[in-house]
Amino acid sequence: MKTDKKINVGIGFATGRKNFQKVLNSHIYNLKESGLTEKFNVSLNLYVCYDLSYNNTRRKDFTNIHKDLFELIERADFIGKQKRIEEMDLLIEKKVLSAYEAGMIFGRGYAAQRNEVLYSAIKDKMDYLIFLDDDEYPVAVTNTRQTAVWGGQHVLTTHLKYIANADITHGHHCGYISPIPCVEYNEKLSEDDFRNFIEAISNDILNWEKIKSVMNDGGVTYADTNILTGDKAVEVKEVKKTKFISGANLCINITDPLRVNPFYNPPKARGEDTFLSACLSERKVLRVPCYTFHDGFSTYKRLLEGVLPIRLKSITADNQQVKTRFYNACIGWIRYKPLLLYITQPKLYEAKIAGIKEKLQETLPKICDYFGMKDFVNIYTELVKYDNNVEKHYREFLETQHIWQKIMEYLASVTPR
Repeated sequence: MKTDKKINVGIGFATGRKNFQKVLNSHIYNLKESGLTEKFNVSLNLYVCYDLSYNNTRRKDFTNIHKDLFELIERADFIGKQKRIEEMDLLIEKKVLSAYEAGMIFGRGYAAQRNEVLYSAIKDKMDYLIFLDDDEYPVAVTNTRQTAVWGGQHVLTTHLKYIANADITHGHHCGYISPIPCVEYNEKLSEDDFRNFIEAISNDILNWEKIKSVMNDGGVTYADTNILTGDKAVEVKEVKKTKFISGANLCINITDPLRVNPFYNPPKARGEDTFLSACLSERKVLRVPCYTFHDGFSTYKRLLEGVLPIRLKSITADNQQVKTRFYNACIGWIRYKPLLLYITQPKLYEAKIAGIKEKLQETLPKICDYFGMKDFVNIYTELVKYDNNVEKHYREFLETQHIWQKIMEYLASVTPR
């Protein structure tokens, strides 16, 4: 990777938690410790699109970066509601987009936050943009001994090693990736019941055997030592028109804006990384050998201060926080599953949806009873709603690609490299 040309790297967060600052610090100082910034001509630039409504935060929770960190980065761009409006107005004024089109790309939702970060980095002529999440830390954990074994990860360095020869690189995840709790089967809920329910709501990368393995480990996904000790990137193969990626521990090559795709999610749904995955048939995507630890229940914030637990807590279904997170994840999954099926398996769509409805009708009463939450019946209601709107959401998905292309052509014309 040695070069005389300056490499402009953007570090992007779409966040609503003030904890992102600790995560940012750990990655930046980790990169400095790796020696990359001293050996190579790398410029680090920060892009933070923040949402004050998510966690009752204030602007300064995101903008008040420690002065020592500013010495290691060249610029910092903090994108709040007002700045998003200004960028939209500028594109409308330049007649690049209509007001409707601007709202499609930069309106509300998590995909819009990511698109704003992506747009800003491309506008500033970054070469690469690395997305990080505010609940993922640059450490890996294994269960190769009687106690948990921890190791630091050079996340940014690993992505920069491979991204020049790819369109996208994404790493691995360990920790509390899955929101599915450990379930003790009984007369209320059998293993077949739970399997049918999970298969009904999940996507193609969540197979039952993998879920069972994670549940057997207490809901924790441990790092693979072969990946940790290896140094090989693997090209991601296409599965049902999709090259699955993750939304964080993710790097996008933006040296050619015309090869960059936007994020999209149906209204009030997630899955923005999954729908980007469905746009990558003609792109080279690499899985690179680095891990981040996903602190999905905000249990291990002290990890970034050096507190390394020797055992990780099991995720059990007798905890209300766990139940609520599982319920919210189920709602999120079912809201985007119709569109994902419509994109990836259009000829089988009607039969697939009918099968999902049948499984949910059979299992949801048992799920409600087992978890003691009647709210789970809303999953069926949401499926029907998003099924009824799937053609509209598909048009929006395609429209987003077209609108984004107009923006990229505009940026290529006014800020040529």
